[in-house]
Amino acid sequence: MGSCDDVLFEEVPGYDGNLGVITLNRPSVLNSLNHNMIYAIYNQLRIWEPANQIKAVVIRAVEGRAFCAGGDLRLTYERAKSHDPTMTRFFKEEYQLNRYIFHYSKPYVALLDGITMGGGVGISIHGSHRVATDKLLFAMPETGIGFFPDVGGSYFLPRLPGKIGFYLGLTGARIASDDCVQVGIATHKVAREALPELIHQLAQCSFSNNAYQTVSKVIEQFKVPVKSSPLLEQQSEIDDCFNKVSMEDILCALQQSQNHPICKAAATAIYLKSPTSLKVTLKALQEGQHLDFDVCMRQEYRLVSRFLQGHDFLEGIRAVIIDKDHSPIWEPSVLEDVSVQEIEKYFAPLTEELA
Repeated sequence: MGSCDDVLFEEVPGYDGNLGVITLNRPSVLNSLNHNMIYAIYNQLRIWEPANQIKAVVIRAVEGRAFCAGGDLRLTYERAKSHDPTMTRFFKEEYQLNRYIFHYSKPYVALLDGITMGGGVGISIHGSHRVATDKLLFAMPETGIGFFPDVGGSYFLPRLPGKIGFYLGLTGARIASDDCVQVGIATHKVAREALPELIHQLAQCSFSNNAYQTVSKVIEQFKVPVKSSPLLEQQSEIDDCFNKVSMEDILCALQQSQNHPICKAAATAIYLKSPTSLKVTLKALQEGQHLDFDVCMRQEYRLVSRFLQGHDFLEGIRAVIIDKDHSPIWEPSVLEDVSVQEIEKYFAPLTEELA
């Protein structure tokens, strides 16, 4: 099979068809996605979807610390700083890939072993099966770099139980495998050492009329017990604070609930985030809970087009990735100075929308 070095493709032969396997292969940068990887994955999925010999697709990463830590932010920074016109195309093609995975007509199994954030979530959570190991560390940390939880975040986050998705999207909180399974981010939990055999069994099994049920039954043979979810145990506190209409009201509610550790930590986290990002994110999640997936992706493309023209996204990458001083200077620097009118501009239609 072909590859672009950073992502590898193979067909594992099976009993009544082959298993298409995608392997992310940039371990030195936590398998961060670049444009070539997105293009290659999209093209390979398009080849495999109508191919009669391919019964399902698995996406995994080479052994290491991460499944995929997100997009390549250093490359994003360099290209955006130079006003590279292809930067918008990168996000356009990434979102088209997310959408293609969401609508994929064959089982799409993501093996989430290690750090899974941002763009790594986008190429996994929209598939039919998301298999977590004990090493899974999930987050949507975009508000901390002056951005917003994209790659379909405006669709899946508000559909998590209660206001847990709002909490995750606004604070960038990191959660582990048990929480991920309990709230529906992952569908199963297995031991990481079982992943090679799981792939072998998926390839060897005879698919029945319902391929999705067949894949589920195979995975269930490997599943391990899921512990109680610390996140769900604190859902009432999260819901009470994150069900407010405005960011100012959410922050006020968190400050009034300082006796709850999760609320205190959330307030501290939110103070460090980009005020513009927080307000755009809140509106995107509020809108997204009533929109279908494709409309959410069109909305997100509008948002990223505006973030690439603004100040905070590049400043956030500079502070966290480039200079690593972790002292971004946000503009505006406080929530009260971000007007409703300014936020509305981010959501306005584009001349050229996401097709």
